[in-house]
Amino acid sequence: MEITKKDIDSLNAVLTVAVKEEDYSGKVQKILTDYRKTANIPGFRKGHVPMGMVKKQYGKAVLVEEVNKILQEALHNYLTEEKLDVLGNPLPKNDTKTDWDTPNFSFDFELGLSPKFEVDVVGKKAITHYNIVADDKMINDQVTSIRMQYGELIAKNEVEKNDEITGVFINEEKGIDKNTSFPLEIIKGKTQAKKFIGAKVGDVLVLKTKGLFADDHQNQTYLDVSHDDAHGLDIDVNFQIKEVNKREMAELNQDFFDKIFGKDVVKTKEELKAKIKEDAERQFVQQSDQKLMDEVVESLISNTKFDLPGEFLTRWIQSSGKSPMTEEEAKVEYEKSEKGLRFQLIEGKIRKDNNIQVSFDELKDHSKNLIKGQMAQYGQANPSEEELDSIAARIMSNQEEVKRLSEQLNSQKLLNFFKETTKLKTKEIAYDKFIKEVHG
Repeated sequence: MEITKKDIDSLNAVLTVAVKEEDYSGKVQKILTDYRKTANIPGFRKGHVPMGMVKKQYGKAVLVEEVNKILQEALHNYLTEEKLDVLGNPLPKNDTKTDWDTPNFSFDFELGLSPKFEVDVVGKKAITHYNIVADDKMINDQVTSIRMQYGELIAKNEVEKNDEITGVFINEEKGIDKNTSFPLEIIKGKTQAKKFIGAKVGDVLVLKTKGLFADDHQNQTYLDVSHDDAHGLDIDVNFQIKEVNKREMAELNQDFFDKIFGKDVVKTKEELKAKIKEDAERQFVQQSDQKLMDEVVESLISNTKFDLPGEFLTRWIQSSGKSPMTEEEAKVEYEKSEKGLRFQLIEGKIRKDNNIQVSFDELKDHSKNLIKGQMAQYGQANPSEEELDSIAARIMSNQEEVKRLSEQLNSQKLLNFFKETTKLKTKEIAYDKFIKEVHG
């Protein structure tokens, strides 16, 4: 067998695989001999069918199958041995139909080659890395929210501002019959909110769903309508009041602190605020990191210039899909995936050039740290190494779990690399302002 490579340009090449009779004849003969031993053809005893008849009936199919196996193995070995960076898989050229009656064959395959490029990780323009903080307003609001959450419900007969209401929404035409509870402040329409003030248990209020809540999705929650019906819902509903409750805020005392954080973890209002601030800002780090990663990715894609074998990749997408795809559909799919492919190539080069990879020991340590964190949530603060090793071993025996943890740790290592090397500017910002600035 002989394989030759012809470069069309820097991104496209053609491999020609010459398959000779001696490459496949032995395998084909062995298979046909085995067929002869088991073939069940009327008029002949089992194992005594003439070889000529076996070849006539099965020879062509066996030949095609074996040559295709040889081709796939040869292509894989060639690409591996020559260390060719290819995109997609080799595509057979259909210039001519194969003549299977000849002893020797020649097959052409198109290759899409990975481009050569350099990556400037540092960058010319600094990228904003947000340091999201919990400001006093957010902390005080959270203190109030927690005190309300753990406060005492006091039954009433008449609705006042800030009360919690339980009742049933009804609309026979839409099939609405939903028992629900909600704080009065979620009713956003001023006219409709006024209808509740002074209403008593047993009263039936007629409300309009348009603008009843701040977000139409809340129609799903409180009226139990479908997602499609929830958007722009504009009907009248009856609401019968079943209960009215006033929530007295919990006292800021040691029992309250212990109930939320555990015994003696927090002892004063100042410590409560500090704990809320610490917990909130720990959660904000994930959002800040995700925003940073998004910005770095966009910057790298924008500033790392290279061409791709677009026509080849479009044909490859068209031929490799699970269902038939037109050329136009393949073009659209390629355009959708091109950005992701570009970063995949950039990321691969960054990892290779900077030796960013995850070792087995790192993966094991990562899983043990996750286990310790989960056990701590259930009051097991100091598990033994033997216990951790045993649980980690079970996790590492699960391929899907290993894959998930590997992706998680790989992403974290890449993020840490960007934090250390990319030109960054830190911006301290309150959470509500971060949301407005980032998400509009």
